[in-house]
Amino acid sequence: MKYGYFDDTAREYVITRPDTPRSWTNYLGSTEYGAIITNNAGGYSFYKSAAQGRFTRYRSNAVPMDQPGRNIYIRDQESGDYWSNAWQPVGKPLEDYKSECRHGTAYTSITSDYSEIKSNTTYFVPLGETNELWYTTITNTSSRRRKLRLFTYVEYTCSWKLANDLLNLQYSAYIVNMSVNDGIIDHGTNVSMAPNPDDFQDADQGRHTFLAISGADVTGYDTDRERFLGAYRSYHNPLAVERGECGQSLAVADNGCGALQIDIELEPGASSSFCVIMGIGTAADEGVKARQKFSDMNAVEAALEEVKQHWHSQLGNFSAQTPDPELNSFFNTWNPYNCLITFAWSRAASLVYNGERDGLGYRDSVQDMLGTLHSIPEQAQARLELMLTGQVSTGGAMPVVKPFAHKPGHEPRPSEQEYRSDDSLWLFNTVPALVKETGDLSFYDKILPYADQGEDTVLGHLKRAIEFSLARLGKHGLPCGLLADWNDCLVLGHDGETVFVAMQLRYALATYVDICELKGGLETESLWAREQLDDLDKNLDCHAWDGAWYRRAFRVDGFVFGSSESEEASIFLNPQTWSVISGHASPEKAILAMQSVNERLATDAGLMVLDPPVTKLDPAIMRARLFNPGMKENGAVFCHTQGWVLMAEALLGNGNRAYEYLRTFMPAAFNERAEVRESEPYVYCQSTHSKYSPRYGASRLPWLTGAATWAYHGTSQYLLGIRPCYDGLLVDPCIPAHWPGYTATRVFRGKVFHITVENPSGVEKGVASQQLNGKAYMGVLKIDDCEEENQVQVIMG
Repeated sequence: MKYGYFDDTAREYVITRPDTPRSWTNYLGSTEYGAIITNNAGGYSFYKSAAQGRFTRYRSNAVPMDQPGRNIYIRDQESGDYWSNAWQPVGKPLEDYKSECRHGTAYTSITSDYSEIKSNTTYFVPLGETNELWYTTITNTSSRRRKLRLFTYVEYTCSWKLANDLLNLQYSAYIVNMSVNDGIIDHGTNVSMAPNPDDFQDADQGRHTFLAISGADVTGYDTDRERFLGAYRSYHNPLAVERGECGQSLAVADNGCGALQIDIELEPGASSSFCVIMGIGTAADEGVKARQKFSDMNAVEAALEEVKQHWHSQLGNFSAQTPDPELNSFFNTWNPYNCLITFAWSRAASLVYNGERDGLGYRDSVQDMLGTLHSIPEQAQARLELMLTGQVSTGGAMPVVKPFAHKPGHEPRPSEQEYRSDDSLWLFNTVPALVKETGDLSFYDKILPYADQGEDTVLGHLKRAIEFSLARLGKHGLPCGLLADWNDCLVLGHDGETVFVAMQLRYALATYVDICELKGGLETESLWAREQLDDLDKNLDCHAWDGAWYRRAFRVDGFVFGSSESEEASIFLNPQTWSVISGHASPEKAILAMQSVNERLATDAGLMVLDPPVTKLDPAIMRARLFNPGMKENGAVFCHTQGWVLMAEALLGNGNRAYEYLRTFMPAAFNERAEVRESEPYVYCQSTHSKYSPRYGASRLPWLTGAATWAYHGTSQYLLGIRPCYDGLLVDPCIPAHWPGYTATRVFRGKVFHITVENPSGVEKGVASQQLNGKAYMGVLKIDDCEEENQVQVIMG
């Protein structure tokens, strides 16, 4: 069943049915002022942090979905009938109420048609502003004059700190103080306390937000939630709207809301536009300024166009046209946009990540950058430098870095029991990728502080990460599991050993050798790393291979994860893919391991993280038993891992299989079966229920996931094969044999490459000939040999 379609020209996903299986979301704003909005205008807004800067309320996992949100109620003053500008919350019958939602890049536009009144509201955050706009146009499509009364509604938090707002009511129920200044609502909390802008985490400081309307006169208001909604009512039938007027209530304590009332009279065919403005600051100061700035609807439209151009420009550095239209829609807009949003918020703000995580998870954020290096290299480098300063002088890392509170050189060092074994090793994927994208080799020599004490070059930070792992090897000579090794459900114990992280360490050592040889004059360092790599390879060969696949890990007590002798969880995905990516597996073992993946883990909804699920194994050994079989870490399609499968198969030259796998987990491939996937068909989710679950194919936890980055990385650099190198750009496709080819445009180091790949022989991998600007050229397109604009032709064979 389809609920919408991709509009590639506008770079929008268009939802044509508002009754989507779950709320389908989008993001507005930036890391300064952020907002989440659903296809029915639900969601919430926050300042800097969804956990500590939340000023509008949203109840996750509520019934009905999408409540509360950013509502505009429309009331016919003659009939008394009323509805909302989005289908929810009033929820008129769909045979009478027509709706279209266009999710774009950092804006959402919702159009409705009911009772011969058409409304369109576009929600967005202007660039550089700490406020959001709801730009609304109401049109009378009937043949008679219409008299309408409109009411905004937003429900405020009592405390910006989410935990206080939801749990600490003996405090938070007494701190709201609402007022109205010249028709602008002032939402104040702790108003007798002084603001403390130098300490964002001071939850008791005085704070204000405002709600204003430009383009229409305010004729009434309510700021007390119960007075507006009415006792024992809800968002679908608010008393003030039913009655037809606000009561001018002013909330002091309890719950505040933002309801502004305006009146519109429309002749047949006439339209009227206005703008709701919600933002940070007092009504008397920031509210007045914002209303004045956006008093002209032309200024509002110009601000919206700036937002579109800003985001579209970030998506313009890489595009491709393949024989697969769904892949094109996804690759050219939604996958890179998904990467940008995940880069911005890590795992800190969504309808599921609803404030329990605050800041940038170390291992998540370091990986997330990989999908943004081509689009925002300067911002990505700044973020990478921030994360490098979250590495402590032991070589391990802080679990979370809070940009609004981070103080390099002065952070407490995690205890030994808090370290995770994989955290700093992700730097070996991202740091070289940044340098290859920018060509700035001097980045390896940049000096950055550690989180706790001391400083080092970036290359020194990388070596310290290796030394951290080497200092913590177990009895098989493999890295210890510590608190966790990516899969938080494996209870390895501190001194248990992880084969997956051993493969990561192998990749890190090989990468360190490459960097040292590239820089020159570091022969001693290179020799040291090669010796460590040789020892690690021997240990992996001796202990990790199980006969047809690689084992996953070892507990100190002798239990082996991922062994063919195990009744449950006998094979895991990660060590198989990383044995290829790291370069450890011999050709014979790589083929066997990936064939085992195909036979045991591949499904038509993606590749499972393990097989079979756990139902009997002691939870003290594997906590995945907490989850139902086929869900999350207990045998689900854990989507983070899927890009690694693409990379591994492409490295082995298996274009058919790589593409087949991509189609099984690519959200756009489910657009016409949206009732199965249920979540948004335009962004990745954290996991999908596998064949062991009765919800097989349903995906959960959209947007903020490493799946977005790794899928984009695998598709762009391994399937399409357009891969940055230190000295230029490599085009080395691995595509399905039935593709006749594809075209792509890549902006790289300020130069434009128009790439045409032809596959006349129907191969999966291999370049027979290559031309650069009409001249024969093989291998890496060295940047010094390229023009400002380049034509690249690749013939496979």
